[in-house]
Formats: sequence, structure tokens, C-alpha cells
Amino acid sequence: MASATPDPRQGVGRHGERLAEAALRRAGLRIVERRFRSRHGEIDLVAELGELLVFVEVKTRRGTGYGMPAEAVTAAKRRHMVRAAEAYLQRRRCHDRACRFDVVEVHLGPDDAARIEHIEDAFRLTPTG
Repeated sequence: MASATPDPRQGVGRHGERLAEAALRRAGLRIVERRFRSRHGEIDLVAELGELLVFVEVKTRRGTGYGMPAEAVTAAKRRHMVRAAEAYLQRRRCHDRACRFDVVEVHLGPDDAARIEHIEDAFRLTPTG
């Protein structure tokens, strides 16, 4: 039987997403979707900056014991994000929109003070063979 106790990492992740969203708004981006899901994976946030679509992965950490948050966006994760972004573009019928992939690192201190690093254009689409 599954435990009714929620995973505390999910709470930390959701908190990080809210902080990242607020930081992106302050930077002038407009959030158009949260936690977009496709069979290929999930995109934490989809935003617009003018005509540009921005697909955002948010990584939140309480410490650096597992490395910097952005280091968790592996090649496999990037491939899943690209496929999920393609699904988003198809569903929304906006194939011709320019897009980029950003990563937002949220570092939570012991007192829950947050340091947020927005890595614009963190990776690009690359042709696959």
C-alpha cells in the first residue's frame, strides 16, 4: 500500500517553481503554462518574451551536496524537454514560433532565503541522427 506521506522533495520543488515564476515575471516574461505534460516528459514553465517562447526547467536545491542544480539537467533531460516542447508546439499549433530553453536554479538556504539564477538559452536544439 502506498504511503499517504507526501515526498518532501515535491514540496521543495513546487516552492522553487513558484519562486522561479516570480523571478521570471520580474524579468519581463509572461507565464503561459505551468507543468506542461506530454508522453515525453514535463516542462515546468512555458513563458513568452515578446514573440519568443521560452521553455523553462526549474531545479531547486537546499545545498550543493548533489552539485549545482543546473547540473541535474542532463543530456537525457534535455532530450525529453525538446520532445515535450515539440509536443507543446504541435498542440498549440505554433510551430513557427522562435523558442529557447532556459534553466532556473533556485538555491534555498537554511532559513529558506532563496538565491535564484536564471540561465537564459541554457541549451539549444541539436540535430539528431
